[in-house]
Amino acid sequence: MTSERLVVCASHSPGKERDVEQAFGRRFRAALDMAADRVRQFDPDLVVVFGGDHRRAFRHVVPAFGIALSASILAEGRHPSGDLDVPPDTARLLCEHLLWDGFDVAACRDIGLDHAFAQPIRDLVGELADKPVIPVAVNCATAPLPRGRRVAEFGAAVGRFLDGLDERTVVIGTGGLSHSPPSLEVDTYDLGDEQRAKIIADGMPEARTKIRPDWDAEVLQAMSAWDVERLVGLVDNAHARAGAGANEVRTWLAAGAAGGGRPVSPLGYEPVPEWITGMAVAASS
Repeated sequence: MTSERLVVCASHSPGKERDVEQAFGRRFRAALDMAADRVRQFDPDLVVVFGGDHRRAFRHVVPAFGIALSASILAEGRHPSGDLDVPPDTARLLCEHLLWDGFDVAACRDIGLDHAFAQPIRDLVGELADKPVIPVAVNCATAPLPRGRRVAEFGAAVGRFLDGLDERTVVIGTGGLSHSPPSLEVDTYDLGDEQRAKIIADGMPEARTKIRPDWDAEVLQAMSAWDVERLVGLVDNAHARAGAGANEVRTWLAAGAAGGGRPVSPLGYEPVPEWITGMAVAASS
């Protein structure tokens, strides 16, 4: 059997949540609404989210790849905490499949995830528990990071597992594109909330100048052509060319590979200095 699959990749940003009047990122928001309409029409049985971690869930032990068997969402900004409806049997079978396929994944229980997972779920799917969700963590924040080739192979292995499910699945990749969050440009793994807030506030003016639309355009073109070789190169040089936050493009590569390698075409792109990020949405046809 082969499951029906829709791939959606979207940037996330805490700045989007703080922009309660929706004064910025209007082109991005419109593209996000288009993607959410596609998800609603597709009506998935299962959602798989490839997301990074901002050194919250994984600080002292950092797996290259992890599968959540149970997970909650941390309270952030105006959003309360909440539990995700993780199907434990399916998540465990995914872990076993990946282990047999040569990936030493971490099986994670009761982990608290931040906006890297919460924002795309809320924006594209609905409430946190509206659909069964399997969070798949990809290390995008704490060196050493998995190389682009391995990320593509990992995503393809997840896709082979999904091929065996008789379920309609939305696969989400979330993060990027170009941005340089001040809290990720330092190699401090155990920041408290106050420390993190001060580093971000001090570094914000410079971070607003570090969006790289040229690099973002290369990523979107490579996704739309599903040029794996180009994407691998872009991943491996992401930090040098487009900032620490650009490392999150690994989740886009993994999601596209899990979708079977179909083109994932842009619905919209907008550099938003107020959110310090090149914001984009892309989806498979």
